[in-house]
Amino acid sequence: MEVKIIRSQRRRRSVNARLINDLLVVNAPALLSQVHLDEIINGFKIKFAKIKIKNELDKKESLRDLAKELNKEYFNSELKIESIEYVTGQNSRFGCCNYRTGRIRISHKIGMMPRWVRKYVLIHEMAHLVEPNHSRSFWNIVLRYRLTERARGYLMAVGSIKAPLEC
Repeated sequence: MEVKIIRSQRRRRSVNARLINDLLVVNAPALLSQVHLDEIINGFKIKFAKIKIKNELDKKESLRDLAKELNKEYFNSELKIESIEYVTGQNSRFGCCNYRTGRIRISHKIGMMPRWVRKYVLIHEMAHLVEPNHSRSFWNIVLRYRLTERARGYLMAVGSIKAPLEC
């Protein structure tokens, strides 16, 4: 990513940036040290790279469309999903569901895995809308997906989950 720095005598504290195609345009105070500015620019690069990843995943396959398909097939279209999206700041879990609000967040890492693994993760999170815990009833819902154990094995192999399936 190419960087263009615009220093200003009028700017005192704040640094901002915007991405124009692959050019990162950074506005910074004239008196800010280059070392400090380099640290800030690295943060901007990471932030914009995550946004780019998320946008590319959304273009590749809509999570909302896949969830709608799975809702119809496994939940008789009864689930009410308020929002579903990829997130780039979720590195220790592959999905997160707030059963009270109906919001589902999926790690961007799952978006780069095979579709059948994404389906498992979505079904897992969608099942939390019915059963908010990991009870036997919850696993009975998840296990209706025929590739559940295979997907869990895949996630174990890539290091995303450590424990075997517990029913």
